[in-house]
Amino acid sequence: MLKAAISRRVSSILTSRGLRNFRRALHALRRRLTGRAPTVHYFHQADDPYSHLAAQLLAPLAARYKVSFVTWVVPAPEKAAAPEYELLAAYGRRDAARLAREYGLEFPEGAAAPDPQLVRRATALLAKAAGSEGFAALAVAAGRALWAGDSAALGRLQEEHGVAGETETAAALAKGDGMRRKLGHYLSGMFAFEGEWYWGVDRLNYLEERLTEAGLDREPGKPMLAPWRDLTLGSVPPSNRRPVIDYWFSFRSPYSWISVPRMLKLARHYNADLRLRFVLPMVMRGLPVPLTKRMYIVRDTKREAERAGLPFGKVVDSVGAGAARALAVLHHAIPLGKGEAFAELGCRAVFADGIDIASDSGLMDVARRAGLTEETVRKALADPSWEAAVEENRKALFEAGLWGVPSFRVDGMPAHWGQDRFWALEQDIIASLKQNP
Repeated sequence: MLKAAISRRVSSILTSRGLRNFRRALHALRRRLTGRAPTVHYFHQADDPYSHLAAQLLAPLAARYKVSFVTWVVPAPEKAAAPEYELLAAYGRRDAARLAREYGLEFPEGAAAPDPQLVRRATALLAKAAGSEGFAALAVAAGRALWAGDSAALGRLQEEHGVAGETETAAALAKGDGMRRKLGHYLSGMFAFEGEWYWGVDRLNYLEERLTEAGLDREPGKPMLAPWRDLTLGSVPPSNRRPVIDYWFSFRSPYSWISVPRMLKLARHYNADLRLRFVLPMVMRGLPVPLTKRMYIVRDTKREAERAGLPFGKVVDSVGAGAARALAVLHHAIPLGKGEAFAELGCRAVFADGIDIASDSGLMDVARRAGLTEETVRKALADPSWEAAVEENRKALFEAGLWGVPSFRVDGMPAHWGQDRFWALEQDIIASLKQNP
């Protein structure tokens, strides 16, 4: 009970608007007192698909906002911060192509993993240019050559701009990684501005809003360069069939919580058959989640929750018994038609209501509100069959080329990872309905 109370209090403070506003005001005050120009740090990885997209917006951002950009080259993240890295890289290439179409950027469809030798050459090229005024244009050109497998084009860039030697390249990567760690992150394609992080194209809307609020927008009122994307819930194409959505989630994933209500709304709007593919939390599957990553995820989820109009911040971690017991109950709730209600209320309990679902009282409270009886809960907790269902769902997730949650797909089409891909899932649903009237 004490541990849960402390968790609720600490998480509420860490995710509070008051603390966020205080931190922002403090950074702004320091900047004014020292006379420093507003500065955004950008971290680029040569073979990261999301970095290639982000680099294409560096010049437009610099032209639009009155800030200085400091550019760094960084190595791939450590395994602990990005488990299943090969799956991440493969998914990233496919996802980047979809993002490029959506945001009017460039990334080749069906891109293969780049040649390691070309990656080393591109990295040496960018290491030489890191921090220079020409970095943005060079990063875009190098990325274009790399992802096209165009050795000749990369060679021409090397002749024109020069390359860093092996020792110099290693030093540049170490320096960039050191600054990334100092500021508190682990990924590439990242923008950092005065204590907050913004990942690639997906989170630039928050950076643009913050710069505008600080009076740094040269064109206030003009549409943002990378606006937020989410559900539209528009007209439903006529069809005699129901699309099938596979939806992977867990009771320990903050992003799962802010995806569940929108997923239910989406499925109901398009009369889809929603299959709840519940899985164990990553840490319970042996995949580490470092503290730096946890802190970023919590703060990022808070702003995404606010954007979606959902509560978030009063957290009691469900890892271990809480998640396992909730999965057991959910496994029994689904055939009773109560699975969706229990999934939503269970995730909300953990991340918004501060309810300890590892306790009997907390779990029973959620179950009752979902329409389940005490007898159903007791039977569920005594039945280990949920473990086989979890393993089946995990295998299906990996077969779909993914590993984390929330993830989803419609009618067996390519799967999407992340609650910020609802716009893509909705497009897939509409396309499926139109193709199968």
